[in-house]
Amino acid sequence: MLMQHLADYAIKEQTSDLPKEVIHHAKRAVIDWYAALLPGSIVAPATLLELAFADDLDRGKARLARGRRATMRTAALINGAASHSVEFDDIYRDAGYHPGSPTISAALAAAQGSGATGERFLRAVIVGYETSTRIGEAVMPSHYKFWHTTGTVGAFGAAASAATALNLNHQQFSHAVATVGTFAAGLQQAFLSQAMSKPLHGGHAADAGILAAMAASKGVTGALDIIEGPKGFGNAMSVNPDWSKVTKGLGTDYHINHMTFKAHGCCGHTFPSIDGVLHLVQQHKLLPKDIKKITLATYKAGLDIIDNANPEGEYQAKFSLQYTVAHAAVYGSVRLNAFMPERMSDPAVRDLMTKVVCIADPVFSAGYPGQRASQVDIETTDGRKLSHFQPYRKGDPELPLTDDELNAKFMELAEPVLGERGSKRLLEQLWMLEKLPTAEFEILSGDVRAAG
Repeated sequence: MLMQHLADYAIKEQTSDLPKEVIHHAKRAVIDWYAALLPGSIVAPATLLELAFADDLDRGKARLARGRRATMRTAALINGAASHSVEFDDIYRDAGYHPGSPTISAALAAAQGSGATGERFLRAVIVGYETSTRIGEAVMPSHYKFWHTTGTVGAFGAAASAATALNLNHQQFSHAVATVGTFAAGLQQAFLSQAMSKPLHGGHAADAGILAAMAASKGVTGALDIIEGPKGFGNAMSVNPDWSKVTKGLGTDYHINHMTFKAHGCCGHTFPSIDGVLHLVQQHKLLPKDIKKITLATYKAGLDIIDNANPEGEYQAKFSLQYTVAHAAVYGSVRLNAFMPERMSDPAVRDLMTKVVCIADPVFSAGYPGQRASQVDIETTDGRKLSHFQPYRKGDPELPLTDDELNAKFMELAEPVLGERGSKRLLEQLWMLEKLPTAEFEILSGDVRAAG
């Protein structure tokens, strides 16, 4: 039974001698999560969730992004949604999955709620990542036809991380992960409108994980074959899942070492095309007026989500290959300001969008999800034909963000929320996580101060 293997691993990891590389990459994941969390905490749906769940705020031991007290479940819910809102959160490529939003949100809430150390919090994050990324690999790519992995697979990551942070035993861990399997949800229809449902997938998964772990700690049981059973998660939500991927390398080959950290503030499926266009524009010093046509050949699973020539509003624009590529060509980047009203109505961007042609390449489509590639061809107004093959995305394990680049991303996204002093202080603490006596960090933001 898969649950036996997962629980064996998790309990061992509570006291294992973790490789320094794994600890380092786990801290990188937490820093990247905070970089996505903080700007997401000051916009909807997080701000609306604070109103909706006001009865669970200003009490409890867990914290929201800027230090406000909350119960564990509500902190996990709101932080999970906030960290998935601005589309800057991490990706485990082979599962098409954003593990940070559900996993770290649940781990932090459980660690703060139970008074865990920074080291236990890190171990919880690692267990959540290793558990959920493997389940995600096992059910992909068929799972992605209808389901959003961050909401579905993320529920397993949240339960595993929360159970580890709460120091549950083997039996309790097993039942926490078993129980959360029946809560796993998140439909891709949520991607196709201006709805706020997609970030709520990360929040719901984090909340479900906390719920399952808290219940298991008091003896609530779950179906231990919920993952691979005949009417379980895999058979219900994928075609021919490969369960060997769940145990392959578990505890030795750490997936957390192979994360993608976003270099652009939009859907990750757009990234190889953005990178390729930026390469050609910068190499040939192209201005928007120099471009007659942009042809993008990339993988079908991505295009099914991002081929949108007429996005309505900020949210759809983040999932529009035409818009993000045109913005990159005009402004040289796709950051948070790319989705401001004045940028979205810029005539130069709008005009360039009409010159973008998207093609599903059969070879690239077959390589998904293990590779996210794009062939970019630009025809200029003076008759030149420029080409660039982008085999990976900037931020992928093959082209990773350096620690310095990750720090710069964190400061860019955190400083408008916490200020320079508060951002630097939090970043210093996050790089020392394994040495901290508590997982409650000092956060300075205006009149909001969390004890540390």
